[in-house]
Amino acid sequence: MSRDKTDLIRIAEKFEIEGELENVTPHGNGHINDTFLLTCRMTPEKVRKYILQRMNHEVFKDPAGLMENVMGVTTFLQKKIKENGGDPEREALNVIPIKGGGTYCKEEDGTFWRVYRFVENADSFDVVKRPEDFYESAVAFGHFQKLLEDYPAESLHETIPNFHNTIDRMDKFKKAVEADSMHRAAEVEREIQFVLEREEDCHVLCDMLASGEIPLRVTHNDTKLNNIMLDHETGKGICVIDLDTVMPGSALYDYGDSIRFGANTGEEDEKDLSKISCDLELFALYTKGFIEGCGGSLTETEIKMLPMGAKLMTLECGIRFLTDYLEGDHYFKIHRPEHNLDRTRTQFAMVKDMEDKWSKMQEIVEHYL
Repeated sequence: MSRDKTDLIRIAEKFEIEGELENVTPHGNGHINDTFLLTCRMTPEKVRKYILQRMNHEVFKDPAGLMENVMGVTTFLQKKIKENGGDPEREALNVIPIKGGGTYCKEEDGTFWRVYRFVENADSFDVVKRPEDFYESAVAFGHFQKLLEDYPAESLHETIPNFHNTIDRMDKFKKAVEADSMHRAAEVEREIQFVLEREEDCHVLCDMLASGEIPLRVTHNDTKLNNIMLDHETGKGICVIDLDTVMPGSALYDYGDSIRFGANTGEEDEKDLSKISCDLELFALYTKGFIEGCGGSLTETEIKMLPMGAKLMTLECGIRFLTDYLEGDHYFKIHRPEHNLDRTRTQFAMVKDMEDKWSKMQEIVEHYL
């Protein structure tokens, strides 16, 4: 959504930002929300920066519930960080209220806006360039789990209902196959069969959550490297950002999605499947960092199930790509014909490689039992 600078300044000035607003520029490369960097002049020598975001209410249909989640979690995190001797202004997101109270504003055109304090002297990265960065992201996401282990996860709104409900994902997939609205099912019989052969896997974590075998926790649900701010000086992961998908779930979701994304030796839409595999060195590095970050908060069963978390989040993502392909590519943005099919095949190749390396993955995890 395009906005002129004057309009963005008008919206920004509804919030309790400090200093004289000097500039508004697009920021980052997120696909869901529109994000802008605000630069405010405090003194001739000092500026303060903020992040202005338009929340995508087509994806997140309950902005009030979303911001209630964000405020609850960030306030809790800030308190914990302060108790631990940390800096709550850098180590947690800080929501800037609107003038007169409230955490977001709604414009006449129906759009919803919020402002965060900018995390200074830190950056995020879209791809794993150094193993150390992947490790630091693991520690940070694990520490996020540790800090929130006492938060009442059941009180959170589901900002995207059934997001990691793999049973529901399987049901939607089967309906897409049966409807075959784009007449594409015949060309992807192999991929359809791949999913159906693993239907029982889709029940594993859902059933364990339902039975209480693994605990319900606060989960981030988008644990890519670019949602961790890494400190310029230390290289440490200091702040977890993008809390829109914070919901009740399993720690295995967050761990698994990181492995799916970060330990893959190829691109998410790589056509040459020989380039796709699960890098066991990166798998071991992330596992070490995540468990260290969790600081003893994971149960023995959760640790034991980490490989299943990695496999299942990868399988789920492939199912989502394939479902979208069967339904006409209406959810994920595509940049070429069969883009979603290419994405599907990379995820399934990653799943198959994990299955081939299953005993090795279990050995790595068993080190921490």
